[in-house]
Amino acid sequence: MAQAKKQKPKTKKPVAKRAVAKQTSRKSVRSQVSAAEWEARVNLAAAYRLMDLYGMTDHISNHISVRVPGAHNEFLINPYGLLYKQMTASCMIKLDLEGNELFNPNDGYEHNQSGYVIHSAIHAARPDVDCVIHAHTLSGMAVSAMQCGLLPQVQMSMRWAHGVSYHDYESIVHVDERAQLVRELGNNDIMILRNHGLLTCGRTIAECFYNMFWLKRSCDLQLMLMSCNTALIQPSDAVVEKTWKAYEPGGRRHLQQKRGLLEWPALLKDLDRIDPSFRD
Repeated sequence: MAQAKKQKPKTKKPVAKRAVAKQTSRKSVRSQVSAAEWEARVNLAAAYRLMDLYGMTDHISNHISVRVPGAHNEFLINPYGLLYKQMTASCMIKLDLEGNELFNPNDGYEHNQSGYVIHSAIHAARPDVDCVIHAHTLSGMAVSAMQCGLLPQVQMSMRWAHGVSYHDYESIVHVDERAQLVRELGNNDIMILRNHGLLTCGRTIAECFYNMFWLKRSCDLQLMLMSCNTALIQPSDAVVEKTWKAYEPGGRRHLQQKRGLLEWPALLKDLDRIDPSFRD
């Protein structure tokens, strides 16, 4: 009987090793940006995670942007295709006001064009604004379709008794819409996009998220009140005015809350408890 030939042991393909080597040799995003930009990236990723945590997301749609510290004409925005709960400090795309991608660390993801149109317009027109959030919350879209707009019915919504801008719907957002949008926003930090959704601005990411959180809650409450089918108590104009002033810069309530800065560390602490990967 012929002796069976010994089979040579199979050698492992080095593909995995090459892939690992390629991945580990790539420079980290943190090493390629300034310390100030990295901090902005971490806080921006946190804002995305918080929007998801508090139920203010629309799958991969909508966007939050922040101006790159020290660079008036550059801002960071999300890669289009990832969920809000998947955002990290390293994935943010850096754009200039003309829409050029200055730094995109993602494979296969680009920025959303509608996001660029809205956010570049506001960053260009409002040097006082560092952060912009656009959201399609259900209650926000409902109020955006109401002729009455947002009503100052209770204390929560009286903070928006004045200073809310409105922009009429012109179909899917386009570049030619930017001039009208910033004209109607003016110096306000709150805008209701008619038949569309909500938009907030802030001098910090914390302030912008604070504005969106309470604007969304005000819309939630308005829907609840309007669905009760009973007469509502309407506060006097004088009381509404007094309450609004308390939330304005210099007002008692404003000084107490510091427009989101007071609770921001606690919110980050909560995110760290749930999933600290937003810092990656």
